[in-house]
Amino acid sequence: MIRIINPLENPDWNNELPSCPSVSFFHTSTWAKVLHASYHYKPLYLTMVGNGKISVLPVMEVNSPLTGKRGVSLPFTDYCEPIVSNDNQFEEIFTYATEYGKKNGWRYVEIRGGKKFLDKHEPSENYFGHTLNLKKDTGKIFSSFRDSTKRNIKKAEKEGIDCEVDYSLNAVNDFYRLNSLTRKEHGLPSQPYYFFKNLYEEIISKRVGFISLAKFNGIAIGGNMYFQHGEKVIFKYGASDKTYHHVRPNNLAMWTAIKLCCEKGYKYLCFGKTDTNNAGLRQYKLGWGTEEHVIKYFKFDFLKDSFVKASPKMSAFQHKIFNKLPISISNAIGHLLYKHMG
Repeated sequence: MIRIINPLENPDWNNELPSCPSVSFFHTSTWAKVLHASYHYKPLYLTMVGNGKISVLPVMEVNSPLTGKRGVSLPFTDYCEPIVSNDNQFEEIFTYATEYGKKNGWRYVEIRGGKKFLDKHEPSENYFGHTLNLKKDTGKIFSSFRDSTKRNIKKAEKEGIDCEVDYSLNAVNDFYRLNSLTRKEHGLPSQPYYFFKNLYEEIISKRVGFISLAKFNGIAIGGNMYFQHGEKVIFKYGASDKTYHHVRPNNLAMWTAIKLCCEKGYKYLCFGKTDTNNAGLRQYKLGWGTEEHVIKYFKFDFLKDSFVKASPKMSAFQHKIFNKLPISISNAIGHLLYKHMG
């Protein structure tokens, strides 16, 4: 029997999640709290329990007057694999999701993962994923890096960059400033500050995530944000001030984080998703000795009653506009619009 569960109402949700390779931080109630608190999305986790094991397809309902009503598994999440045992179980849960969506006026339901069960259908989008195996000592991990990656780490150290792991609100504020600079450089609006405040309150301050922050003369110039659950750590966000790119602060921030993960006994570091046309970012992630795999999204459109390709993303012209806008205006736009984009 399938039930709809709100993990925010179940204090034992994280403990009830199975310890299998498909489970990640994104399945936890911690991530659900951040998304709900920031954007008011409605958690609808389709759940089956059998033989003491939980199977789940996490879905959140996004209800926007601008972009429509739909189910997403999960908004602003790099990937979210269905936690099911076999094809029949997935089919049962997915059928329930589509029936629920039709009854409740969704435009579509999107699964950010699930290629094991949906690979015969056309994906809406394709990405690369990269994972670093941490089950060896740091010396062997360092030796697995590409030569250019090793040089960049050593360059940052030689230039006097200080890097430390931080769990403070000040570190989150520094990261938000750097993220605003990075998003402007990429021609994108920044995520709203209240989202980062919720990341601090639910994740960073509770030490289920951390920031690796690189500083030069006491000023934050680059940093990465990580979330952790079980044996895995996820590199979720990276940001920097391009004025200091030549001293490679984010390379040192990554190496600092890798050493911490090894020290704490984590087994894998996941580098999130990468657009298939972003050759530079792909090469950066491969340079850390990672294994590459493909992440597929699947979008079932209720009007067409079929799986469809994703809608076009922002145009080059729109990117150009955001690249030219003052950060204060870009941030204000992000504050207003991000909840409609999930």
